[in-house]
Amino acid sequence: MANSGLQLLGFALACVGWIGFIVATAIPQWKMSSFAGDAIITAQVTYEGLWMSCVMQSTGQMQCKSYDSLLKLDSTMQATRALMICGILLGFFAACIAAVGMKCLTCLQDDEVKKAKVGIVGGALFLIAGLCVLVATAWYGHKIARDFYNAFTPTNSRYEFGPALFIGWAGAALAILGGALLCCSCPKRETSYPPSRGYNKNAPSTGKDYV
Repeated sequence: MANSGLQLLGFALACVGWIGFIVATAIPQWKMSSFAGDAIITAQVTYEGLWMSCVMQSTGQMQCKSYDSLLKLDSTMQATRALMICGILLGFFAACIAAVGMKCLTCLQDDEVKKAKVGIVGGALFLIAGLCVLVATAWYGHKIARDFYNAFTPTNSRYEFGPALFIGWAGAALAILGGALLCCSCPKRETSYPPSRGYNKNAPSTGKDYV
């Protein structure tokens, strides 16, 4: 029962992390304009995401514009897009496969060994998906930090980490933790011994009879 609960916990954590992947990819707040310098105009805030850039006025009105061309984007943006999409797709297949391997479901109930292996495959896919998102968010965050501390970057053009990065990091951590729990929830194989042969009292004695 404890093993089944551990598997269910890992599946829930991994699914929550996968939802975090989708949210982080969809929202445009991957980086936001910085107000660290002097004489910074705070009447509007600029956000940039994977698919569009937005400007929010002090009145709360937001205007967004999608990127015109994919080929004009830098390599970091293109690689981040690809890794996030791969993480979402791998997470979807991992959720479907891990659901089949859950002990609380009746799928493959006749073969416990195969059911456990299916659950481990789903956990491994969650691990790979979490690593893809972790690499994407870390790479994008490193670029933001490098440009922020670059002396040649104008003060008004510096950006800081947006909420999407933190959501991506949290989702990656949950997916990796959940995938690890799914991989560790496989029951240990018990050593099988041949059945002991009972002693038959009516069996003829093989010893010699002495008079």
